[in-house]
Amino acid sequence: MTTILGSGDFTYKVEEQWVKLPPGIVMGDVAALAVDRRDRVYLFNRGPNPMIVVDGEGAFLDTWGQGVFSNPHGLHIGPDDTIFCTDDGDHTVRKCTLDGKILLTLGTPNRPAPYMSGQPYHRCTHTAVSPENDFYVSDGYGNARVHKYSPQGKPILSWGAPGIDAGQFNFPHNICCDVDGWVYVADRENHRIQVFDGNGRYETQINNLHRPSALLLGSGKCPICYVGEIGPYMNVNRKNPNLGPRVSITTNDGKLLARFGNLPTGPRNPGQFLSPHSLAVDSKGNLYIGEVSTRAWPSLFPGEPLPDNLHRMHRLTKIPDPALDKSAAGKAGAEGLFA
Repeated sequence: MTTILGSGDFTYKVEEQWVKLPPGIVMGDVAALAVDRRDRVYLFNRGPNPMIVVDGEGAFLDTWGQGVFSNPHGLHIGPDDTIFCTDDGDHTVRKCTLDGKILLTLGTPNRPAPYMSGQPYHRCTHTAVSPENDFYVSDGYGNARVHKYSPQGKPILSWGAPGIDAGQFNFPHNICCDVDGWVYVADRENHRIQVFDGNGRYETQINNLHRPSALLLGSGKCPICYVGEIGPYMNVNRKNPNLGPRVSITTNDGKLLARFGNLPTGPRNPGQFLSPHSLAVDSKGNLYIGEVSTRAWPSLFPGEPLPDNLHRMHRLTKIPDPALDKSAAGKAGAEGLFA
């Protein structure tokens, strides 16, 4: 049965069992993912094979990173075809070639900066590259900070502090940079995305989000924002509807274009999420969503046993014109097509 999500220009068909791994290659929760210019998909996961690479059809190509990474968290491919791997478990950012050769390491493995000291790093979360090839690191669980570096890894500046005011953070969980150099930070527990210039000056923010965890910007000026929102974990609102987990697609000034997930059909069903932790889009507009399912389950369903075969990642194949896709016709109401 075909499952359709989204609406209008953002309508997708859910592809079940898309990744095809050979025997002996095990994939854990996909904390982060990225797509290169050849539409190869990099799955930075919390299993015994930290980086799994598949082609555009989901066929296995490579695996690397064994014995290097502690707790994969963020992934970003730069314009020079290098890949930034953020590991919040050992408090490092590693810049690698696409086949896993380490070119640069920032942070000292397993030696975090003091908690909330502002010094890099204490459980850093993600990276982003500017149009000038400087890069930014969001930092993260044990800090409330963004750090900026030269292309060679030389520190340039840092900004941010714990709090709720403009320029302050409560878990800077993800970071992106657009073609004009604006820096977008998913300020997760403040339920917003803050936008800064390249020198850390606060400009504006996107509201009306619930715990934005994953963040991806489309290409070009005035980019589309893809946001993975995670659900409530507190007893008082855990079962409240319309809070996530879900994926929202907005304009870069916050106008909602599409939203899907969080339907009452169960988190293990196609197109439903537990913790959309990372997002990527390929050259055809297909959307990839990484999940930290086993980590999220006890917070969303306390006391319930962990099910088998939770979703580790999703591929949503874009339907350019839903009216032309016969498999989508007539299924919207039953399968979950909504804005």
